Amino acid sequence: MAEAISDEQVVRVLRPFARACGPMLDGLRDSDPFGLLARAQRRADEPELAEVEPKLRDKLLNGLTTVKVPGTEAWAAMDAEQRTDWWVNRVGRFTALITSIPGLGGALADRLPVQDTLGAAAQGLLLCAIAGEHGRTELGDRVRLIAWVLFEREIDPVLAAGKDAAHDASAEDGRTEELTEEITDSRRKHGKVTLKAVARTLWRLGRSLLSIVDELEKRPRGRFYHRALGMLPVVGMAGDYLGERSGLRRVRKRADKWLVRDSSRT
Repeated sequence: MAEAISDEQVVRVLRPFARACGPMLDGLRDSDPFGLLARAQRRADEPELAEVEPKLRDKLLNGLTTVKVPGTEAWAAMDAEQRTDWWVNRVGRFTALITSIPGLGGALADRLPVQDTLGAAAQGLLLCAIAGEHGRTELGDRVRLIAWVLFEREIDPVLAAGKDAAHDASAEDGRTEELTEEITDSRRKHGKVTLKAVARTLWRLGRSLLSIVDELEKRPRGRFYHRALGMLPVVGMAGDYLGERSGLRRVRKRADKWLVRDSSRT
């Protein structure tokens, strides 16, 4: 029988994980990796628009501000719940797709922890985004949120904040730097965070959870029929994708519950 995973072990893994999620989320906010703003700008800058009536051109240019992505006026006008919708639905589709790729192998892939690690990493990433949109910027809060939503653990705030005697700050700094290496390289080479860097960082985040792999089985998942479909070769990817999307909706509900409960306590 495997030895039980302690809260200390969970925190030791989740602190660098949550720290690494910060630069990744900043990249998704600032760099328009899905190309929405870039496509809108190209349409507005098309040469033929110079020939159209000025009022129409102004209308098209002003339309850029209505694109609901970080950095636009429309985004600034959104409340926390609307921004959370964006993270769960827009970014969640992308992370669910990456997570479901092992499902191409059907039941064989399900015997490996790849999907659980990627799925938990995607869920943890979005939990950090949700926390940020609700003004919960403290690392300890994010660690406690992830542990409660994904692993059903109630972590002591002092432990989560890294204020216990056993906390190794230098080791945590090194681990965080390793997890964000792809993000750093992408910014240096391309001036922004690319989708390739996001995908690779998600993979690194997933691997960082392998030391607490037994905990990953507790994370919110899809319905039983999603898992049944996921056992089949090839079409298993579709079942896994739908299951991850369903799991993200459950993650959001549990996150809302934790935020309300924790706010009432503080």
